Amino acid sequence: MTKKTILAICGSTRISSTNLNLIKAVSDLLPANFKLEILEGLIEIPHFNPDLDNENPPASVIAFRNRLMSADGILICTPEYAMGVPGTLKNAIDWTVSSCEFSHKPVALITASSLGEKGHASLLGTLKIIESNITDETQLVISYAKTKISKDFKITDGDTLKAVTLVVNALRALIEANNSNKIQF
Repeated sequence: MTKKTILAICGSTRISSTNLNLIKAVSDLLPANFKLEILEGLIEIPHFNPDLDNENPPASVIAFRNRLMSADGILICTPEYAMGVPGTLKNAIDWTVSSCEFSHKPVALITASSLGEKGHASLLGTLKIIESNITDETQLVISYAKTKISKDFKITDGDTLKAVTLVVNALRALIEANNSNKIQF
């Protein structure tokens, strides 16, 4: 049986961030036919420059795009920075606007931060304009996340665990529906 791949993107650049701990906790919620791969190296993607994109995209951008294309679905877990999207994450996504790797791709967005609503809304708007397959069921804001996610990759708050489980299950359903709609040759 071929496992479905969810590419997890952490919006925080911290080595041991709450969002990375959340991503690792999510891996325990997946069934055996799914695997979670954590994307590393967002910091290595240069500032978006349309001139570079038109001529010869940097190797780190090509690698990022290839990882997105090969994934069955994408999970983004991010904090909110200064009421907005972390710059490194937004920069990486900007590199995909013209190349369309997010277009129709099943995506879940979890904003885990102190508050998170404004950053979440901003990133959600970007994901929708680039045609991500994101639904109300595949998004969640976890306010006061540090009190709900432990450093040993556990979701310690019962309501948060239920909410994250619902998001993960909704993402799985989108992936399965997306795969069943592909033409088989």
